[in-house]
Formats: sequence, structure tokens, C-alpha cells
Amino acid sequence: MTDPIKAEAIFDAMGAVLTRWTMGSAAAPAASFWRAELGEDPAEAELRLLALSGQFLGAAVVMEPAAALRLLPDIPALALPTIQEAQRPLVRRILAARKQAQVGTELVHFLAERGWTVHPADWMPEADADDAPDIYAPWRDWAAIAASDSATRQQANDHLTADNWEDFWPAARKAALAELRRRDPFTARQVLEAKLASENADTRLRLLSLMSERLSDDDIAFLEGIAADDRAPKVKALAASLLARLGRGPAAGEDIAELAGFFSVKTKGLLRRSRVVQAEALKTPAQVQRRKALFESAGLASFCGALGLAPQELIAAWEWNLDHAADLALINLIVATGTDAHVAQAAEAINQHDAAGLVVTLAPRLAPADRARHAEAAMNAHNIRFELAQLIAGPAARLDNPLSAPAGKTLLVALQREDTKPSDHVAELHALGLIASREGARQSLQRLTAAGLLQGDPRLDMLRLNAALDDKGAKP
Repeated sequence: MTDPIKAEAIFDAMGAVLTRWTMGSAAAPAASFWRAELGEDPAEAELRLLALSGQFLGAAVVMEPAAALRLLPDIPALALPTIQEAQRPLVRRILAARKQAQVGTELVHFLAERGWTVHPADWMPEADADDAPDIYAPWRDWAAIAASDSATRQQANDHLTADNWEDFWPAARKAALAELRRRDPFTARQVLEAKLASENADTRLRLLSLMSERLSDDDIAFLEGIAADDRAPKVKALAASLLARLGRGPAAGEDIAELAGFFSVKTKGLLRRSRVVQAEALKTPAQVQRRKALFESAGLASFCGALGLAPQELIAAWEWNLDHAADLALINLIVATGTDAHVAQAAEAINQHDAAGLVVTLAPRLAPADRARHAEAAMNAHNIRFELAQLIAGPAARLDNPLSAPAGKTLLVALQREDTKPSDHVAELHALGLIASREGARQSLQRLTAAGLLQGDPRLDMLRLNAALDDKGAKP
């Protein structure tokens, strides 16, 4: 065993030994060098081989480090505290029970809105995890450093400027630019004007999207330059979309006129005559595709102009729920090219016409408080499920008594049926835990356990985490 040649021969044979065991075969014939020690009894030989190989691998084999070891920097501390140790098991259970990436994203956004972050041993974002909250930007950059072959560089601690742009790692740079845009939109645009062209197309797209915050007429010249000269069509399209929100959308032309031809503006009512916009019936799949394509290249203002209406008049006159494809196309048009006021008006109109599912598309452009209000209104008026309400409300929701909504009553009845399985309604209970306030979560737990669910039911993990978590976040 002390002979280095013999040790290497044994180590080389270990592969065949382990392969045979993995396949359920006897491995002693592959360890001829231990024939004397293994003996003649096949069963006894396998036991002796197990003991000898385990001792050999444990005592004589040392894992060699990779050729190029690097000393990584410590994982950075985040601006929000890590959740308390007592709540980490619940976080791990939620992440393990529902392994979809979306669940992890929802959870970290929920925690960030409540003023907390996860422990790095429980969850770490990838370097390209753009859907992670900005609070995790230092960890995303740490992941990029760990995955790169280049030497680490010092992270700047100053405010972002054009001069120190290269001192920031990508995720921290985007988070710093977003903060600067919220605080000082003029300076943020100046930084972008100086540095945007030096980035690749995907990065330019992500950074330019930050311009939607505090968008104003002061941004028109910069956006017009991007829309005209950028190398990437998707970046040019985003700039054109932002310009359209400022009333600088595509001019009315033949395509817009053709799109308007798919609709009619009529009047209704004998005493209080009002206008309605109706979609003409489409007769062929080609017409469906043509209308869809025309919507994708249109602007809200030019479409309204072709119909002879102002945008707010179009939204008020639209007949919802008669042509779902047309409804969705209009909502997408408003999201891409409408002002914040148009988005808010469309959300109100949708909720009044029992088309709550369309609010999900509008929700990212609504303020957090409006998202929560629309979700609660839709739950009470239109009996939508908690899963849909959570998509509308977003991570900042704090609904005080969601179980009193029709969706809650339906859920309680369903949970008490005799044929209900322990795996039923997992997603609905998880969504309930995401949208409830802390007090709402506590009340929901009491009602659900009173209805027969066990205190330790894993379907209640999100509600338990919510109820146990001190709410230190900003209220929407």
C-alpha cells in the first residue's frame, strides 16, 4: 500500500469496482491485487472489498484542488437585513417544495417588500437574474465574479457617473442607474447619453428600459436619436415605444387606416347618446393575423386619430368582452405606447367590465397601491382566484382579509370536501400567503385550521412565513 505504483493501480481499478457495484454485480474479480486479502468466499470477498476500498479511498486518496484557485471576495452584505434564523426553515421548505424559478422570484420580491432578504445559503441569484430585486445586485455581481476568469475589481461605492461607469459591475450599475433615474432623471439621462452606446444590445435594452421612470419631454431628443441610429432593432423599438408614450408615436398612414378599418365607431342610447367602438367580425384567419400585425406596429395616439377619437375617448367607448383578441391587442398597445393616465383609465374600465384577466398585462405599469386596489376589487366583484389576484397585486400587496372574498369562501368549501386530497389547492394557498398582510395571514391561518387543515400542513408554509415576519417594508 505504500508503493506509489501499487496505490495508483488500485486507484485506477476503483472505477471498475464502483461501476460493478452500481450495476449490482460482484466487484471482487476487478480487485485482483487484493485476491489474498479477499479470500475465496464470494460473499465474504465483497464485504472485505467494501471495507478495504473504503479505507483506501478515505486514507490514501486526496482530492487535488483545481489548477487555478482564486480567492473570491466575501459575499457582500445587502442593504436589508437577513430574515431571522427561526424563519429560514420555512423559506427553505417553500423553495424546495415548489422548485419553479418563478416561486423563488416571487418569494424574494415578497421578502424585499417586507424589508428582508434571504440567507445566501438558502438562495443565491445567478449573475443574469434580471428578475431579482435590485437589493440583490451585489450578489449577482459576486456570482459574475465567481464565474469569470478575470481578476476581481474593486466595486465603486460612489454615486454612478459617466466617469466611474466602469468601476461598477453590471447588476450594481443597473441598480445605481435606476436609483439615479428616480432621484435625478436629468443626470441619469446624461450618464446614459455618454455610456449607452458602448454596451451590447441586451444591456442597452435593459438600461434604456429604465427611462420609463419619470419619462418626460426632456427625454425626446435622446430617444429620437436611439430610435433612429441604434444598431439593434429591439432597442430602436423600445425607444419608439417610449416616444409614443410622449405623444411622438408613428404618424397615421395606410397601415393605421387599415387597422382602423377593422373597427367601427357607433352611437347608442336614445336620450344620452354615447359612442361605442366595436370590432368588426373577422371572417378569415388571414384577417386575424393582419389585424394582430397592424396592432403590433401601431401607436395608441395614431390609432385613435384614425378613428377620430382621443385616447381617453377610445378607452371609454371600447366594448369589452366581445372580441378577446381585440381587447388584448388594445391593452398591449396601451401598455407599450400609452401614458400612465391611459394605463390607469384602462385598468378602471377593465374592472368595470368584468375583464379582470386583462389587468395582469397592465399591472407592471401601475403603482403598487393601484395594483393592490385593483386586485382586491376584482376578487370582490368578479370572483377571481388568489393566483390571478397575486399576479395583479404584485409583491407589495397587503390585503387584510382576503379569505372573506368569494375566492376565499370557495377555497374553504373546497378544502372541507371529503374527496379533497392533501395535494389539492397548493398554488391557491401559496398565492393567498403572498397577497395577505401579516394580520391577514394570521387570520387566514386561524380560519383554515378551524376548517380542518393541520397546523403543520406544508400548504400553509407561505402563510406561516408571512404571519411570522415582521413587516418593515414601505407600505404601498
